[in-house]
Amino acid sequence: MSISIRISKKEKQIIKEYSKLNGLSVSEAMRQAIFEKIEDEYDILMLEEAVGDYEENKKTYSLDEVKEALGIK
Repeated sequence: MSISIRISKKEKQIIKEYSKLNGLSVSEAMRQAIFEKIEDEYDILMLEEAVGDYEENKKTYSLDEVKEALGIK
């Protein structure tokens, strides 16, 4: 699949320099940046959900309780 985006000459130069500095093609640098952004936003969403769950329950577990619940010795 191919995707096109419009960027300024200055942005293009920054991307090219970043890619070169990291030994990546422009395509690979862009791909990595996009997926890192998606992963970061997903992590934030999961944190917000976990905090919401905690606010509703306020129950915490010790490490020993977690190990026992998961069957870990």
